[in-house]
Amino acid sequence: MRVSIDVEVCVGAGQCVLAAPDVFDQRDEDGMVVLLLENPPASLAEAAKQAALLCPALAIRTSDE
Repeated sequence: MRVSIDVEVCVGAGQCVLAAPDVFDQRDEDGMVVLLLENPPASLAEAAKQAALLCPALAIRTSDE
């Protein structure tokens, strides 16, 4: 699995961090998303997909590679 983010459209809602804290974080200064794992292990794949679904700005993309 591959995860990508578009920081330009992120609104800092933090839903990604709540859904997948091992894959995403937020910058302290403005709350924008930070991608911790571009290729998360299979054990985190469902959480990453859930984070993408919960993102109100649709700033997260997942793809199976």
